[in-house]
Amino acid sequence: MSDQKYFVLDTNVLLHNADSLNSFADNYVVLPMTVIEELDKFKRHNDELGRNARHVIRQLDKLRIAGSLKEGVSMENGGILKITVERRDMPGALLDMSVADNRILAVANSLHEEGHSVIFVSKDINARLKADALGIDTMDFEKQKCNVDDLYTGWRQTSVPSEVIDRFYTDKNLDAEGFDFYLNEFILLQDEGNLKHSALGRATGNNNLTHLNSQYEQAWSIHPRSKEQRMALELLLDPEISLVTMIGQAGTGKTLLALAAGLECVIHRESYERLLVSRPVIPMGKDIGYLPGTKDEKLTLWMQPIFDNLTYLMRHDRREEDEGRVQMKVDNLLKTHQVELEALTYIRGRSIPRQFVIVDEAQNLTPHEVKTIISRAGENTKMVFTGDPQQIDNPYLDSASNGLSYAVEKLKGHSIYGHITLNKSERSPLSAIAADYL
Repeated sequence: MSDQKYFVLDTNVLLHNADSLNSFADNYVVLPMTVIEELDKFKRHNDELGRNARHVIRQLDKLRIAGSLKEGVSMENGGILKITVERRDMPGALLDMSVADNRILAVANSLHEEGHSVIFVSKDINARLKADALGIDTMDFEKQKCNVDDLYTGWRQTSVPSEVIDRFYTDKNLDAEGFDFYLNEFILLQDEGNLKHSALGRATGNNNLTHLNSQYEQAWSIHPRSKEQRMALELLLDPEISLVTMIGQAGTGKTLLALAAGLECVIHRESYERLLVSRPVIPMGKDIGYLPGTKDEKLTLWMQPIFDNLTYLMRHDRREEDEGRVQMKVDNLLKTHQVELEALTYIRGRSIPRQFVIVDEAQNLTPHEVKTIISRAGENTKMVFTGDPQQIDNPYLDSASNGLSYAVEKLKGHSIYGHITLNKSERSPLSAIAADYL
């Protein structure tokens, strides 16, 4: 067992994934006492961090019953977990030991000086930099991470002979045997000799490529402005697709398209009982603190981007309508519960049948939170997650570890799931410039 490694975990790893204790196989998992103290501070929180802290503490309590945490307790995966009291100094390193991260690093450094193979695991870049400066191997917590550069986009372009495209138009479908497409992936067939000769299809079961459905070309009088938006509407309006994810930078229309499709399916097609819209309550920049008023009054401020889009959709058909009439339409949607706005905090524990659910800004959710939300779906419910992994306000997530990116990577190819990445900003020329150059 001399080749066993010592993984010293930072608190943020446990707060990010409560099951991370069991992710290091038959090695030592070391928790400095400072980590336990920090978990104790978080356990009273009512958010995801608090739930993860409580879950980890319960796991540790079960292990405590099985043996001595000081000496090391065997876990089911063959590893050994230890809780260590750190030294209050680190010879040769001028670090302030009143800082929690430095005390955690002191444990890793002590084990390293004893000759053990030590790996410091943290999601804090600065903590990893310090560990590296001390000569300690370091790593981010890689489980539930994906390669953003190679993330599934939901569509691809492929060059084919001209006769293949002609046959696709004539037969209305194409045998995609040998192309290795994902189910519900969109394929742009491009003529090898003529770039203007092309066709757009969608991969379905039995290795078929079919034409897009003409019934899904618009939603709530909103027409797509790009091929990616047309693909998005195909997924949003198809009742056979129960889960849709859309990724795109600001102004690409992901939220507007989702709301338009939701209104279309709820009010015009009556496929669902109501449209439920939610988003994480995470501020951009410095938090302004507690907000006054009732729950609905607080939500109005957090949901203002949703109201902006609803207002646009309500006046889209009749642009001459004044603000008062438009606002009455929006208020009526909420009063009749055809549209419902809810904070994600209140979705946990609910069962949501026959609803069109939109979760905006989903890049600020952890993989576990996304799983929890999807598991709320009842019979005949459709869920849509939108977001931009490059604009994350959650300090414990990045573009590779957030729940939206993770869901895209893990769910691609499933029959009831579809994804599309929107690339072009359609909001305004100014918005496009900001998205591309700033």
